Order: sequence, then structure tokens, then C-alpha cells
Amino acid sequence: MTIDNIDEIILEDIETSDHPSVFESANDYSALIMRLPEIDREGITIHSYAFVIENNEVYKYSRDSKQLIKMGGFDSLHGYLDAKIDNILSEIQSYHIDIDRLEESLYSDSTDSHFMDKWLMYKKDVSLINRLMLHAVISFERFIHRYKNFEGFEKMEYEDLLEHMRRIDYLSKSAMEKLDNLHSFYRTKVDEHMNKIMYWLTIISAIFLPLTLVTGFFGMNTGGLPYTDDNHGTLKVTVISMILEAIFLLAFISVSKRGIKSFKKKR
Repeated sequence: MTIDNIDEIILEDIETSDHPSVFESANDYSALIMRLPEIDREGITIHSYAFVIENNEVYKYSRDSKQLIKMGGFDSLHGYLDAKIDNILSEIQSYHIDIDRLEESLYSDSTDSHFMDKWLMYKKDVSLINRLMLHAVISFERFIHRYKNFEGFEKMEYEDLLEHMRRIDYLSKSAMEKLDNLHSFYRTKVDEHMNKIMYWLTIISAIFLPLTLVTGFFGMNTGGLPYTDDNHGTLKVTVISMILEAIFLLAFISVSKRGIKSFKKKR
């Protein structure tokens, strides 16, 4: 099998370094492109692997040398992909452990200021893994269906590999759902905290509102203001302010209690 024997359209696909996962069949050969994530401590990198299968022989396309490299039979392809898939499966399980820790910190009120940064990183990574594995599963299913009756094709082993790929897809989807729930809970806590702040700001504003009104009234630079010539004017104004303050606070507390009772009845 050489490059010259490959159809131009299929050749263009396998030469594309970022081509998505796909399975394409020709008359006497086929091409399997698997675009998979590789996960390490520095993050996720994406690689697109291209294979050409002719009869019972598997060739891996090298984009550096632009040549087909003979791998062997179907068992060699299984071994190559099995190592890649096992690594991804192990890493997606690590993501679940990290997300569980993030969940525990949120529910125990021990989250730090970097919660959203961590959440966004996990969301971006697991979403990417989910998108890649969704296409990879579909392409691999078509590949198995095409070669399941060929000599040397171990159907059980390949279906086991396909099950691992589906598990990665499921785990990434599950991680996305958990992250969405965590985000909703986090936003609820933030909103509750902001509501408490606004509540206390409202109370402070309400306390100073009558005082501001009295101060503004007696601070006007106009004639005829009461108590301007009274030796006890300041005391009288202070008493009036306190009375107004007490009336306002009693009214405010009464309205607040009615609102709380009404809310409890609705619940």
C-alpha cells in the first residue's frame, strides 16, 4: 500500500493534522482518523491519528514524512489505540476526583477566590474531551462494523475498546452536568451573600433617612426656622429626631415581619 493508491479526497483528509475523527471506505481499503485528546500536567493537547487499512494490514500515516508506515495486523492497531484510550480514561477519572474536591469545598463553605477559575478550567477541558470522544465513538463504531467479520479481527477486543471510549464519553458528560450544578449552587450562594449586603445597606440607609431629613430641614439658610432663638432648640430638635427615628424603625420592622410571614406561608 502506497500513497499513490489512495484517493485524493481521502488523502487530503489524512494529511490534515486537525481533521476530526472519521471512517471512510473505498473499494479495497479504508481510512480511520481518530482525533483524540492527550492529557498531562500541562493541560490537553489534541492529536489526529490517521490509519489506512488494506485487507488485513494496517498502515499508520506519518504527516512528517508523508508516508504510510506498516504497523501489522489488526492486533497492532488495537494495541496502539488501547494505550491511548486507557490514558484518557485514567485522566478523566482524575478530573472527577478534582471536581468532587471542588464540590466538597463549595458545600463546606471553604471555597477560595479562585473557584470560578478552577470551574472554568474543568468545564473547558471536559467539554473538549466530550466533543472529541463523541465523534471518535461514532467513527470507531463504523470501523468495527466494517471489519467485524475479517480474519484476524478480534471483535471482542475491539468492542471492549469501544466500551472504554463510550465510558470516557459518559464520564465527561457526567462531569459537565456536575459542573453545571456546582455553578448554579455557587451563583445562588453569591446572590444570597449580595442580598444580605443589600439588606444591611438598606437598614443603614433607613436609619439615617429621618436624621438626614431633620438635618437638611434645620440646616437651610433661610429665615423663620423654628427654635433658632430658643436656648433649648438643639435639645428639642434632637428629641424630635429620635421620635421620628423610632416611628420609622417601628414601621420598618412591622413591614419586614409581615413580609417574612407572607413568604413562609407561600412556601
